[in-house]
Amino acid sequence: MLPRYYEFYNPVKVLSGDHALENLPYEMAHLSASRPILLTNQQLVEVGLTRILESALRGSELVIAAQFTEIPPDSSVHVVNAAGRVFREAGCDSIIALGGGSVIDTAKGLRVLIGQETDDIMQYMGADIVKPARRVPFAVIPTTAGTGSEATLVAVIAHPERQVKMEFVSHHLLPDLAVLDPRLTRSLPPRITASTGMDALVHAIESYTSVQRNPLSDAYAWAAIELIRDHLPRAVANGHDTEARLAMANAALMAGAAFSNAMVGLVHAIGHAVGAICRVAHGDAMAILLPHVMEYNLDLVHERYGRLLLALAGPELYAATPAPERGQQAIAVVRAFSQRLHEACGLPLRLRDVGVTDDVLPAIARTAINDGALLLNPKEAGLDDVLQILRQAL
Repeated sequence: MLPRYYEFYNPVKVLSGDHALENLPYEMAHLSASRPILLTNQQLVEVGLTRILESALRGSELVIAAQFTEIPPDSSVHVVNAAGRVFREAGCDSIIALGGGSVIDTAKGLRVLIGQETDDIMQYMGADIVKPARRVPFAVIPTTAGTGSEATLVAVIAHPERQVKMEFVSHHLLPDLAVLDPRLTRSLPPRITASTGMDALVHAIESYTSVQRNPLSDAYAWAAIELIRDHLPRAVANGHDTEARLAMANAALMAGAAFSNAMVGLVHAIGHAVGAICRVAHGDAMAILLPHVMEYNLDLVHERYGRLLLALAGPELYAATPAPERGQQAIAVVRAFSQRLHEACGLPLRLRDVGVTDDVLPAIARTAINDGALLLNPKEAGLDDVLQILRQAL
């Protein structure tokens, strides 16, 4: 059913393909950028991904003026503020983010910091607060295929002292450029490939059932699910499968564009809390929680889940499943997909597998019900509902 009114916004220019990175200097020049800061992490430096970037820039007028590599798996306000000091000291004029979700979120925070001409990002937490006084050209080169951060208007940045992950939401967080080059994800281990790929799947499924969904976000989500179905197991099995790596990069971006407009739901609300309190990797939390939240939502969105069975499993199973049973069958397919990845690389299936214990469930639930993602879930959830989901997932 077509919404009476909706908005869809995705101005990111996408450079996708083998050696797409070599086009970055040309595109940055068109953004009047010549002295970017490179944000990445030490691990990516050690595995040689920054050398691939340096090779692509060689001979161009684009000069990396500074590097900031002290970015942990969960970025924080302190990290963003430190990157801001490096940016200013080196006289940088733009940002290149080479990395996964934490690096990209740090770069988005840095863009807020520099654009707002402030020293502390904290005052801009929330939605649509950012109104930049300065435009900062911004390119993202994802090295994982999951977060979709290269196409989203959201940054999640932790406040360690408060034990919360804070959301910053603004169209000004969207990058100017997203470079999808399969060379940048080939070194990703199977286990992380599976975890980040499941993150993308959750983005697509939750955006497809969000109360804010629209025809364009549906199209992006659907295409992402089909690509993940066909290519995530291949990427896990063989990291040098260029076709699978590029397909997953595109799937993550499309899922990101979908949820950036339709938003996510209860899987993310609980997952954010699990990550903040128990330090569980985001993709692992998404993979574990997805089927349990789908079971919880099923009575209200069984028709939507039923439609997704076609994207999740293909036409044969869809046609062989009676219409009233398709929603439940979609959940069964998701469980089987996770099990397949578990057997291939050890993707966790239970919260206990990632160190979550029964005694912390109430604290996770209390944090989850205050998460903004809960607002757009198709079914309301209270404290007891979240606790029940957590106990089922434990």
